[in-house]
Amino acid sequence: MKESYKILLRPILTEKMDNLKDAVNQYAFEVDRGANKIEIKQAVEQRFNVKVEKVRTMIVRGKYRRLGRFQGKRANWKKAIVTLRQGDTIDYVAGV
Repeated sequence: MKESYKILLRPILTEKMDNLKDAVNQYAFEVDRGANKIEIKQAVEQRFNVKVEKVRTMIVRGKYRRLGRFQGKRANWKKAIVTLRQGDTIDYVAGV
């Protein structure tokens, strides 16, 4: 298994994820493209000392951007939405 800091790249802190955190105890992370659900689950449990119930992953396609006459594409990346056991929480400041 890879180290947890190589799997979990950064937390995704948006209003939508803040609402999901309050409503159904879900957190989102940008993860390594090669990581699978089992590795993501183990990395979150190891790093934040919580119990993960469910992991959902998706590939987010990079957007096409233009700067003057030059056009480029941002890289594709993988997002994981992690559902925690009732009562568990993640404090981003302490864990990341």
